[in-house]
Amino acid sequence: MIDTHTHLFSKEFEADRDIVIKNAIQSGVSKMLLPNVDLESIEAMHLVSEKYPDVCFPMMGLHPCSVKENWQDELAVVKSWLDKKTYCAVGEIGIDLYWDKTTLSYQQKAFRQQIIWAKEKKLPVVIHVREAFEETFEIVDELNDENLSGVFHCFTGNIDQANHIVSYGNFKLGIGGVVTFKNGGLDKVLPDIDLKHLVLETDSPYLAPVPHRGKRNESAYLRIIAEKLAVTKGVSIEEVETVTNQNALALFPTVK
Repeated sequence: MIDTHTHLFSKEFEADRDIVIKNAIQSGVSKMLLPNVDLESIEAMHLVSEKYPDVCFPMMGLHPCSVKENWQDELAVVKSWLDKKTYCAVGEIGIDLYWDKTTLSYQQKAFRQQIIWAKEKKLPVVIHVREAFEETFEIVDELNDENLSGVFHCFTGNIDQANHIVSYGNFKLGIGGVVTFKNGGLDKVLPDIDLKHLVLETDSPYLAPVPHRGKRNESAYLRIIAEKLAVTKGVSIEEVETVTNQNALALFPTVK
């Protein structure tokens, strides 16, 4: 299996990161994709990916919650890294109106610019969206073409929003621990979305699946997510693993 979104470089894993990665591999997770957050996370992310080059694959981007008045200065650093190092995606980027609505204009500009860079470099984008589907769709609608692909990470939307993403043609829905939540809502959406449009993720250390909800998440729990998705879709765990792996490898071609 491929964990398409895990913050293994975060401080929550400082004490036992090597054990966490070993446990993930033993549980069947062969690849783990690392989304950047901001300038402070870059060094730690690079260290993890350099220590595990065949397992951990870094992205480069500026998280919407880190977009402030100095967003142009921060993006200049992101661009400098994109120009000198290989990444599997531009991410995580997007729009988040849950924490701070006052930065919307900055977030929109930063999001648009990073999508443009991704298209220029033929890299997929990993999109974070929280309470901002319409604002996010507005920009992706504008910029979508054959050069744009990516994943709407940690998808928690409704069926109309899911179909909107599927209609782009080159985008997947990232399915994580929320699929195991009793009132997560995905049980009403996923039965109508073909498996070919989905990839697996943990978003660790956040959003741990049941029965670990509320505790630190880790990539080894991807199997719990895959098992729940198999039940929700009425297919075997083997089919979930096979199809989501194919989807991830097609979306992230630098992950070998």
